[in-house]
Amino acid sequence: MLHGGDHLTEYVYRQPKTPVETARLVEAAGSDLLSGYGCDGDSHWTPAAIRQWWRDRGRITEYLSAHDWDDVDWVRQDLADAVRDYESYLAEGLAADLRIYLFRLEGGRSPSPGERLPAL
Repeated sequence: MLHGGDHLTEYVYRQPKTPVETARLVEAAGSDLLSGYGCDGDSHWTPAAIRQWWRDRGRITEYLSAHDWDDVDWVRQDLADAVRDYESYLAEGLAADLRIYLFRLEGGRSPSPGERLPAL
């Protein structure tokens, strides 16, 4: 999860991968007064929308690199560390996760190990 952005929002930039991350996400969702968390991504994301977002991801890296996150008042919430984690994920892990998600959206199931994944 990352806090910030132009509208000071909280958002999930990748699915949790460990039980601790899952527990943190569930806790955050449970304490969200505006009920902004949802399990409705499939009703908003299409393969075309994912590919367009991927093509435009440079705007996110530009935004993240344009700020000095260590100077933000939210340092006690580890904002700078979260931004660095997000930047790393954008550069190194997101493409693989999106290709798996595309496979599921297009094929209606998760890929088996070794199956060819769609291109972004």
